[in-house]
Amino acid sequence: MSFTWTPHRFAGGALALDVANSVVLRCDPTRRIDRYGDVAAMDAFAAAANTHCAERERTGPLIPVAADRRDAFIDLREAIDGHFRAEATNAGTPAGLAVLLEAIADTLRHSGGRPGALDAETARSALRLAVEAEPERLKICPNCGWLFLDRSRNRSRAWCDMAVCGNRAKASRHYRRRREEARS
Repeated sequence: MSFTWTPHRFAGGALALDVANSVVLRCDPTRRIDRYGDVAAMDAFAAAANTHCAERERTGPLIPVAADRRDAFIDLREAIDGHFRAEATNAGTPAGLAVLLEAIADTLRHSGGRPGALDAETARSALRLAVEAEPERLKICPNCGWLFLDRSRNRSRAWCDMAVCGNRAKASRHYRRRREEARS
């Protein structure tokens, strides 16, 4: 199956969240799709992030993860998702934070000092989120389950991307309402 990294795929608001969101339908084991299951898609992510990621000015040009570090990068992604998903639901634990910090340390220790390496920049992004983020701004999209930062002034953003998930939710509500009206 062909896949393209579109701007919607970078709706997380931080590189670390965009990496965590590379698993589509994470909470549905029967429909779950790991976009990094294809090495070419993982490599293409770095190039697309250079154009679409909210932190692209901070990270500079990104380069793909070294072949021998891909498994560790997946471990980092899972630690990011586990920790921030728990934080978004007020279920974060010190153990979850420890797992994240260990994955960050491992990544930074072994990134080889490659400037702009996707794995190292993702680790730095996750560290910034763990230290600087306001927990009430971290949310989970009710439509797709992706993590995102709500940077709206009044913290009322409901979906990761209004143009995609927001429209789907509104269309679904409209369809259900019309169907109920037709039955009445």
